[in-house]
Amino acid sequence: MNRIARCRRDLLPWALIPAIATIALAGCGGAKVETPAAYVAEVDAWHTGRVERLRSDTGWLTLVGLHELDPARVNTLGSDPGATVRLVDKAPARVGELASLGGRWTFAADPGAAVTTADSAAAPVTALEVATDRAGAPTTLACGSLVFFVIERGGTFFLRVKDRQSEVLRSFAGIDRYPVDARWRVQAHLEPGPGTVKVPDVLGHETEEPSPGTLVFRLDGRECRLTPTGKPGEALFLVFGDATNGHGTYGGGRFLSAPAPAADGTVTLDFNQAYNPPCVFTPYATCPLPGKGNTLKGAVEAGEKVWGEH
Repeated sequence: MNRIARCRRDLLPWALIPAIATIALAGCGGAKVETPAAYVAEVDAWHTGRVERLRSDTGWLTLVGLHELDPARVNTLGSDPGATVRLVDKAPARVGELASLGGRWTFAADPGAAVTTADSAAAPVTALEVATDRAGAPTTLACGSLVFFVIERGGTFFLRVKDRQSEVLRSFAGIDRYPVDARWRVQAHLEPGPGTVKVPDVLGHETEEPSPGTLVFRLDGRECRLTPTGKPGEALFLVFGDATNGHGTYGGGRFLSAPAPAADGTVTLDFNQAYNPPCVFTPYATCPLPGKGNTLKGAVEAGEKVWGEH
């Protein structure tokens, strides 16, 4: 499972959003477009679900660590200052060891640490091979309120650590957003492309992701073009920037999903559902950034505003 696909997990299935009549966009200086109350309620319901997922004990609000691993050595885990991977203070002094053997990662628990698989109530593990997120869900281990697993980004391995009782999770009180406005719901047309696109991320890496082409639409009287990721016939995912970045919204851009294009290539983009990347909530996320050509010239005053200080 690729990095872009993992980001999509935060989305509600489009099938859950009742269809409404397509409302054409009037530019910022154009005629006012009526925003039906039923449409506002639908977007509000989507946002409520989004916040509930953030508040879950596996959401981005729980992320408390991202530690680079060295495949050439044994990586010790724990809160002990001498540990290779220094965990938060609530962790035991020694949690265990991670090592790469023949390209496969193995974990050996310290005898004094009660480490289990996060999705099981079974007895504590002693040693096991752990899968990374390279091709699917990683093996997730738990120790107290902490959960941790190995991820790969650009050929580099990291230990991602979450705390199901993190301070950020406990203090989270929601996200400010712009008022729902139907003029930000636009009709786009997909122009087929070469099949892939390069996506940069906050770590300085660049990955090749599948893309069906380029979405073309009009916004504020201008023709706009954005390149989504996604395989042909599947839902689309956009990382985009606009003039509000750093001025009300996150400086690194925002995310937006869209349903799979219709047979004629048309697809609806609803910027009222633009939302913050994980990097807004934690400095330990590995977020994609807007790729070449994916920054709009105008200000998209729709969707979520920035949260916190990240």
